[in-house]
Amino acid sequence: METEANISITQKELPSGNCQVKFFIEDDKRPMYGYLLTNEPKPVGEIISEIQERMYRRKIRSSMNPLSLKQPEKEDHNFYLYSA
Repeated sequence: METEANISITQKELPSGNCQVKFFIEDDKRPMYGYLLTNEPKPVGEIISEIQERMYRRKIRSSMNPLSLKQPEKEDHNFYLYSA
């Protein structure tokens, strides 16, 4: 998982009352950026923890056997991650 020092964020309150967080992960090997949609503004530390948790879940999900009979986890439409 990424450390707090590697992640920078900007928050934007939307007309819906939700908060859009744009984040950058500074990594020499694989820089990334993404978006997280939250129901309300949150403290920076809490947002970074949530980003780290969602990245961890995504990594676990991608390493699972696609032919497994286990019920797949639903797609997370509030979290988007891209390579920079």
